[in-house]
Amino acid sequence: MFYTGWDLLGARELETQRRIDSKTLFDLVKLSFGVVAGAGALVALVVAYRRQRIDEDGALRDATRLHTERFTTAVSQLGDGSAAVRLGGVHALAGLADDAPTRELRQTCIDVLCAYVRMPYTAEDDLSSDDAEARHTYLALREVRHTVIRLIRDHLRLPSDHQHSWQGHDFDFTGATFEGGDFSGAVFSGGTVHFRGAVFSGGTVGFGMARFHGGRVDFTDADGPAPRALPPPGPHLPDGLVVPSQWCSSGP
Repeated sequence: MFYTGWDLLGARELETQRRIDSKTLFDLVKLSFGVVAGAGALVALVVAYRRQRIDEDGALRDATRLHTERFTTAVSQLGDGSAAVRLGGVHALAGLADDAPTRELRQTCIDVLCAYVRMPYTAEDDLSSDDAEARHTYLALREVRHTVIRLIRDHLRLPSDHQHSWQGHDFDFTGATFEGGDFSGAVFSGGTVHFRGAVFSGGTVGFGMARFHGGRVDFTDADGPAPRALPPPGPHLPDGLVVPSQWCSSGP
């Protein structure tokens, strides 16, 4: 360090002397202290950075563990025999999606909600007219399903930069039966939304004021009447929106 300071001061070009004058020695001491202080500051910065990374990783692990525990509870509620408990599970999953520490964990919550809508479902027209218990079960199940659709729609209405917006995520309703439901005002931007093979039976499924851009919304092989206010096939169909050709004449 001493010799480094000596070089920086250009002392090698000085005339060789047996003794160093006090001013040169003082400059060397100041330079040495400066180098030591700078090195110490650099070490402190590196240590602080590593400590911050460790703290952040630990916080993420804790948040993920808590999310997993809540997720397990919410999913078990979806399989409960009581419609009220299932409704609680739906709202719990939506809240978990909002609080998810990573995008992947949010997508997992969305996947479970979509899977619930895809579960086997008996439409009202297929119920026995004299089976009151079956009708009560049907009404309860329909309420839960419509709640899922409403929560998804509400999150797709939020601006893309909102922390709870679900725009850009994937939604899989392949083969699901829709007996009513409202997607009005939803923004399908980014991600992939599958309605492939979905059945639109009874009720009214609305897409009024919905916007489609920057993603893919696929209704290929969908069955039943065209949802209300969904753009029909034609030259003005938004990019990424795929609808069955038979809806050309049946669309409202």
